[in-house]
Amino acid sequence: MKNELKIAIFIPTYNASRTLPILLDRIPNEIKNNVKEIFIIDDASQDNTYLIGIGYKELSNMQNLQIYKNKINKGYGGNQKFAYQYAINKGFDIIVMLHGDAQYAPEMIPKLLKPFEDEQDIALVFGSRMRGNPLKGGMPLYKYIGNIILTYIENKFLDMNLSEYHSGYRIYNCHALKQIPFNKCSDDFHFDSEILIQLKIKNLKIRECSIPTYYGKEKSHVNVIAYGINILKSLLEYKLHQKGIMKYEKFNVN
Repeated sequence: MKNELKIAIFIPTYNASRTLPILLDRIPNEIKNNVKEIFIIDDASQDNTYLIGIGYKELSNMQNLQIYKNKINKGYGGNQKFAYQYAINKGFDIIVMLHGDAQYAPEMIPKLLKPFEDEQDIALVFGSRMRGNPLKGGMPLYKYIGNIILTYIENKFLDMNLSEYHSGYRIYNCHALKQIPFNKCSDDFHFDSEILIQLKIKNLKIRECSIPTYYGKEKSHVNVIAYGINILKSLLEYKLHQKGIMKYEKFNVN
């Protein structure tokens, strides 16, 4: 990790009181000690996630750990909008999104940061489960098949060749985020696909790294049917926008 890069880790959480301390413990010390800030955003959890975060900071004496709590639930996409604007305002170069449910291995952060050292103009590096063996890692068969189908459709619509679009393990270049209207994307889970469309329109570089898949006892908050429909809707909107038939602010990337 290059010392000159100002790196932050953003941890979106919702009802993650059980997994949050485990996740924080697993972040490699070389990362904990060198990133500028690790900030947790509790999205109006109904459990004591926020208090667990506060307690962890007190016990660990992590000076670069900050904990925030939304008064109302902003949604998965809404939480990201706040976090990325926060990172831009604070002058960070790189922001890592690490889910609070511990589904994505924090031990992989150094690997995912490596491409930024080799290529200066990367906009996004994300961890791809589909480059590994997701079924072995416990991915449900219906999600595996759904991922393959949606990814195939998205690649066709966007003329891209990604192994998947649905991993939440993402590291963004804040200078790239400044170039796209991410605040116009959905507040829901398909935010992740819409911001990829924006990066595609802007012709910004996206890189993938293989990561292990882990599915534990954490509760999924994603309605998979609605999620799939929303992605297809976003793709249709992109095509209509591209052809000039209709205009959508979120795809008005200059």
